[in-house]
Amino acid sequence: MPKQVQNAAVDDYLTAIYRMSHDEGQDVIAVRIADRLGVTPPSVAGMLKRLIRDGLVYQDAKKRIHLTSEGLRRAERMIRRHRLAECLLTQVLGVEWWRAYEEAHLLEHGISDVTEPALYEALNRPTRSPFGYPIPGAGEDADLSRTTLADLKEGESATIERVFEEDEELLKFFYEEGILPGETITLASIAPYRGTVTARVNGRDIVMGTEVAKKIWVRDGGQAEPRAQPQGTPKAARRR
Repeated sequence: MPKQVQNAAVDDYLTAIYRMSHDEGQDVIAVRIADRLGVTPPSVAGMLKRLIRDGLVYQDAKKRIHLTSEGLRRAERMIRRHRLAECLLTQVLGVEWWRAYEEAHLLEHGISDVTEPALYEALNRPTRSPFGYPIPGAGEDADLSRTTLADLKEGESATIERVFEEDEELLKFFYEEGILPGETITLASIAPYRGTVTARVNGRDIVMGTEVAKKIWVRDGGQAEPRAQPQGTPKAARRR
């Protein structure tokens, strides 16, 4: 009999908690998990009881949810497989950059302890996902910037470190506008009463909502490391 995928729902909860706390620096509470996973609060409450019982998470006095050491280990294992799958999809299979997150979610549970190291080697040991996130266990410092485009002052420039990956339509917008990890972005102007900012990438002005700007993390100063362009990179992103 083929090996069966087990505990996929548990892994989805653990990775959601990891992304919100580690990648985004948010306090994780039950309502945010429900919103992120698109499930009801009673469903979250039931799963949290199971995760606490199994020693994978705990809640502090303020009801904030944290991964235990075992929960973190399991979350990092799945995050690693997910991000390797994203690299496979974009670098080898030629899937559009903006589709990679959703497609990788379908593949991550099918990557085993046997295939994972082989995939890592075949991809030439990547350290970051196509969206700019560190791959756990790949040896790169996982110290992530907490500065977003919305935090910059008018006229300031920075390098895009990573972008929010869990919204396919938003990723498509980033892709079409050339808002990609490694690119230099400038906050050209702020329109607070309209709730928008204007960013400049590759000589083009792009208007977006402030909430969208908060989903683009940047790192000030320095030159971005050379990187391969995502498969099918739009002309806007290739112009220099």
